Amino acid sequence: MAEAQDAGELRRFLLEGHPLRGHWVRLGPAWQELRSRRAYPPLVEALLGEAASAAVLLAATLKFAGTLTMQFAGSGRVRLLVAQCTDDFRLRAVAHHDLADGEAVDFDELVGAGNLVVTVQSDTSAASYQGIVPLAGTTLGECLERYFEGSEQLPTRLKLVADPVRAGGMLLQRLPAGSADAASGEGAGVLLQGAWEDLQGGLAAIAPETLLAAPAEEVVRSVAGEHDCRLFGATPVSFACRCSPERVAGLVRSLGIDEAHAALAEQGALTITCEFCGRDYRYDAVDVGQLFASDDLPQPDRGPLN
Repeated sequence: MAEAQDAGELRRFLLEGHPLRGHWVRLGPAWQELRSRRAYPPLVEALLGEAASAAVLLAATLKFAGTLTMQFAGSGRVRLLVAQCTDDFRLRAVAHHDLADGEAVDFDELVGAGNLVVTVQSDTSAASYQGIVPLAGTTLGECLERYFEGSEQLPTRLKLVADPVRAGGMLLQRLPAGSADAASGEGAGVLLQGAWEDLQGGLAAIAPETLLAAPAEEVVRSVAGEHDCRLFGATPVSFACRCSPERVAGLVRSLGIDEAHAALAEQGALTITCEFCGRDYRYDAVDVGQLFASDDLPQPDRGPLN
């Protein structure tokens, strides 16, 4: 598989003197690469772009090497959506739906009733964290705001946008006083509350086109207004699938030898397709035999497959 290319950027910022921080992301070629893997109706594609952007913004809050997976499964027209991003901002996403091209539905009908699940898995240990909240809101951003309120207990605001060329968004958070992420000297509570309200107002007012097309400095200034803001350097974001022959071989083995040979008998070969990138992994009778050779399991009669 080709190496992922730097194809987007994440920028972090904070307000000096206040425990307020933000993350901004824009996906260009990374979004195009993701879109190229599967065709979606416009409404589903836009939701997938927002989810991919959100996964990057949430992954930017990780404090360790690991992977953040955001998914929801509901009763709506999008039955399942999964967006996954690593701590070094390798991104992939996929959606399952039954929406036709040109069909118009609102957000409630698109996602339906269900749960939003955010899972964080460490690369260096078996430790994992999972937060689950109901899908409640008129946008994906609102649903995620409720996730932070319920699971992280951090006041958070998000704005997510996507079009056929770019996807992106911004996350704002009010951190606990004394947090290591906050600049020293928070100031009086009234000043902090005023600054937080100013940030929220700036985010609500910013045009989607500005969020997607303007330079990062202009976007952050539009949101922060007259507040003294520190903008950090860009971190690249890229599309990259985590599928591999080793992972897929493990999946085939998990099917069991009987089911694997049943597929061989019916189709002549066992083909596993990665839903994220579309790559096919094909196993013939010899491949399947090698996969299960170390299991000391009795080999069934393969008949014409021998």
